[in-house]
Amino acid sequence: MNHQCTGYTTSTGMPRRRFLNQFGMGLGAVALSDLLKSELAADDPKEGAMAQLDHPAKAKRVIFLFQSGGPSQIDLWDYKPHLNKVQGEQLPEAIRKGQRLTGMSGNQSSFPLVGSPFKFEQQGESGQWMSELLPHTAGIADRICVINSMYTEAINHGPGVTFLQTGSQFPGRPSIGAWLSYGLGTDNQNLPSFVVMVTKNKGGQPLVSRLWGSGFLPARHQGVRFRSGKDPVLYLNNPAGIDRASRKRMLDAIDALHQMQLEKQSDPLLETRIAQHELAFKMQASVPDVVDMSGESKETLEMYGPDVHRPGSFAANCLLARRLAEKDVKFIQLYHPGWDQHGGLPGGLRNQCRETDQPSAALVKDLAARGLLDDTLVIWAGEFGRTNYCQGKFSNGNFGRDHHPRCFSLWMAGGGVKPGGQYGKTDEFGYNVIENGVHVHDLHATLLHLLGINHERLTYRHQGRRYRLTDVHGEVVRGVLA
Repeated sequence: MNHQCTGYTTSTGMPRRRFLNQFGMGLGAVALSDLLKSELAADDPKEGAMAQLDHPAKAKRVIFLFQSGGPSQIDLWDYKPHLNKVQGEQLPEAIRKGQRLTGMSGNQSSFPLVGSPFKFEQQGESGQWMSELLPHTAGIADRICVINSMYTEAINHGPGVTFLQTGSQFPGRPSIGAWLSYGLGTDNQNLPSFVVMVTKNKGGQPLVSRLWGSGFLPARHQGVRFRSGKDPVLYLNNPAGIDRASRKRMLDAIDALHQMQLEKQSDPLLETRIAQHELAFKMQASVPDVVDMSGESKETLEMYGPDVHRPGSFAANCLLARRLAEKDVKFIQLYHPGWDQHGGLPGGLRNQCRETDQPSAALVKDLAARGLLDDTLVIWAGEFGRTNYCQGKFSNGNFGRDHHPRCFSLWMAGGGVKPGGQYGKTDEFGYNVIENGVHVHDLHATLLHLLGINHERLTYRHQGRRYRLTDVHGEVVRGVLA
């Protein structure tokens, strides 16, 4: 029997689900139940598919600050003074080790090394090295854990971002937030369990909705995108001439028809549709409240920086992320594009940090001040790093860096993460990991562990096999746990 055809009709014209229910005095219904048991596993969106956590959770929610494009770890987090000493010399083959390069620099005849033009200093009692481009993040140095030994197989943006967001380089898998919604359910029945925001009016690599999609999981687990403007969620408001009472009567009538159908035959897709209608109606009241920042204090607004007054800016989205965390939204994803500095890196990177440094630090401080940081995991990361050599020509201090998957940096804070330290090391050229490498699957395994989940147990049966966020890999990075 074809698992994928349970919604189609038989050769007699009878709907396949009805046929299975009636066939063999109901034996067909047993087969159908087995085929749909994955869909039925999380009928109650509040509870989720996991009957209980595998171990006590340190984090209740996640805020992922995704820096799309690949921030240069060499110019921000991973201090490499040796590169400044050998600037202009060629990348040694013993260091490159035959690694494949992108088509953007693979045809270069030379690979001149370039050190960072930015000053680094040790920050906080932990003594973490940080670039001068991050003065505000330097102020939370003792609250964050910087991992300098991340690595990935993806060398281009599409596969790289998809890998970080779904655990696979290929499109079609559920995103992190969808997995958490499916596994853990929601703690707030009036808001989505998974919310997405993208910085407004930013160039850079395209960010498509499949990055926060549900893949083969039920559709109710996909991320809901919040936009700036009068309609934060598309198609949520009532059409002209339709008031809230009329909408409620319409939904009640539709629900009554659905319930009549459910009395005849269980249908997980129909139950999902009912739940989505109910949530949308509740969101008409809850969304305007959560996006209304008029009640925020002057001190709070100043902490996030001047851009906080521009709806859709990274700063405004960071503040909204804190408000959503207060409402117990499970997974909050912020995308900030523009980190793809193949040329003009000194100026481009400075602008990116101006937009993100203060709001990122403010979010951590704001969560801590409100007692939310202890059970909120904050992650700041891109899809890969940048090369230690110059892409193109080095001219008058201006240069670019190509994509580099063999090592990059990210930081985490709160939610059971060990504060104030760096984990993992790269060689003096900033090209290869030499200690405590952390793969993308390891990051995902650690994220799930902090939420109380054994990453090997959160699975979903699809097309004859069980899938999970970490595929068949992944180890919890114990060295970053508090």
